[in-house]
Amino acid sequence: MFHLRRTLKDFRRTFGDPVLAVGLIIAVLFVVITILLPIFSMVSAGLSGEGLTNLQRFIGDPVYLTIIRNTIVMGLTVAVAGTLLGFLFAYVQVKVKVPFKRFMHVIALIPIISPPFALASAIIILFGRNGLVTKGIFDTRCLWGEGRGCNDIYGLDGLTLVLSLSLFTVAYMNLKGMLEALDPALDEAATNLGGSKWHIFRTVTVPMLVPGLAGSFLLLFVEAIADLGNPLVLGGNYEVLATRIYISIVGLFDTNASAALSVILLIPSLTVFLVQRYWISRASVVSVTGKPTGKPQQIEHPVVRWTLFAVVMAVCVLIVAIYGTIFVGAFTEVLGVNNTFTLSHFDFVINGYGAEAMTDTTLLSVVATPIAGLMGIFIAFLVVRKPFPGRGALDFATMLGIALPGTILGIGYLIVFNNPIELTIPIGETPLVIPLIPKLTGGRALLGGALAIILVYIVRSVPAALRSGVSLLSQIDPAIEEASTSLGANNAQTFRRITLPLIRPAFLSGLMYAFARSMTTISAIVFLTTPQTKIMTAQILNEVENGRFGNAFAYCVILILIVIFTIGVLTYVVGGSSAATRGLQGGR
Repeated sequence: MFHLRRTLKDFRRTFGDPVLAVGLIIAVLFVVITILLPIFSMVSAGLSGEGLTNLQRFIGDPVYLTIIRNTIVMGLTVAVAGTLLGFLFAYVQVKVKVPFKRFMHVIALIPIISPPFALASAIIILFGRNGLVTKGIFDTRCLWGEGRGCNDIYGLDGLTLVLSLSLFTVAYMNLKGMLEALDPALDEAATNLGGSKWHIFRTVTVPMLVPGLAGSFLLLFVEAIADLGNPLVLGGNYEVLATRIYISIVGLFDTNASAALSVILLIPSLTVFLVQRYWISRASVVSVTGKPTGKPQQIEHPVVRWTLFAVVMAVCVLIVAIYGTIFVGAFTEVLGVNNTFTLSHFDFVINGYGAEAMTDTTLLSVVATPIAGLMGIFIAFLVVRKPFPGRGALDFATMLGIALPGTILGIGYLIVFNNPIELTIPIGETPLVIPLIPKLTGGRALLGGALAIILVYIVRSVPAALRSGVSLLSQIDPAIEEASTSLGANNAQTFRRITLPLIRPAFLSGLMYAFARSMTTISAIVFLTTPQTKIMTAQILNEVENGRFGNAFAYCVILILIVIFTIGVLTYVVGGSSAATRGLQGGR
């Protein structure tokens, strides 16, 4: 009875302010229509009628069982490798006394602002069957014999390399923040008790980082099994669920089969997401003092420090070589075959077929970015500051936008928004038809499918702003906002004048992530592009599949420059002194 009265009291308090009530309704409708409805439609299509028949056939087919196993193996391999690589970079950045830390930090951030399969294209040029390294420099093509494929970069090995380098930044940023937040007094106390550096590492440092390691592992797993571009470019005979779904739609035009495969892909993704949330909710890793004091102890043992330094620098050199290949290849006729300098690839992108894709992608990303940033921050404000029934469910549902593979959302949007959803009310001889959801995809799509793509961009970007906002709001004393309310300001005024300026770093971080994510995504929107709306990542994929790497590299260079320029503008406009900006600008 007490809980019921408290719930009713919270409900009346929330809806007592009209502005707050309208905002909550908008947030709930946004989550239901743009996230839950597509997922529900995809699952319904996969578990009913022809979709269920396909699902039963897939589960019993050895070929599809191999594809499922390939997907799980790739996800686990990439998650382990990427998390370890991110931890290595973070540990060296915070705990090891070595030079060039700022350089390492900048290099570690580069994969965030590049297309997901840009690395795969460069890897083929460098380490492919006729690559510059494997054939031109070291001639290592047949190191293991002709019958073993001669160092074939295609398949699981190449995918693990490319995806680990593409995704380790997520683990790096997460673990770097946790390492910096550890109280150095813990290490000092263990040292005073006679513990060696290795003993302290095993018994103090690693246990304190377990939640971050687990969270990074689970996130990288989901990102790896959801990736579409890299398996299409570098998968070879190693087929995964994402590529099979893509073939079912683009090659076979079989929506029911793709929905059934998406249901299979949904199971490990949703399981991992639920495990992650359960882990985070139960994890309790707290330092004694709560706030770090002093500087972390730096490892100075020559063997340890220079070994770790050599490994990290080797990875940095590899990343520089890969992106150097992209840059040089954009200005070369055919890199490795005809190295003549040319601007024809940029002419193709800027003045030819690629101009429309460049304009459309940038415009759609610019439209989606502020909406995603504001929506994420507002939902964070509701979840942290306003007790109302179902706020946990709102947070959970919003996070599904990034927790589930983009392929699943793309299929869901294709099913839901390919036909308008209407409410028919029988009135006399002519029924009244009320359009609930307009047609957003297909031949006569609203704005040529652009609106559907914008919605996907927003859905995929809101969770980052939400998590940043929740983290920062949790550190701000609610008494500041309560003082504003007590002085006569309503909730809208308090949020605009007090809360939003205080969480400006989280807002800026959400905006930068939203724009970079929108510009570089492919799996979630590849099924929604139309002749009226062209997307740069889809065009890059098309150029790579047709072997026109010079054009693809020119696209990548322009895309990266657009992202860097826009991040600079956002930093200047929103506030260059924020913590988020300082985190992006340099290491220790």
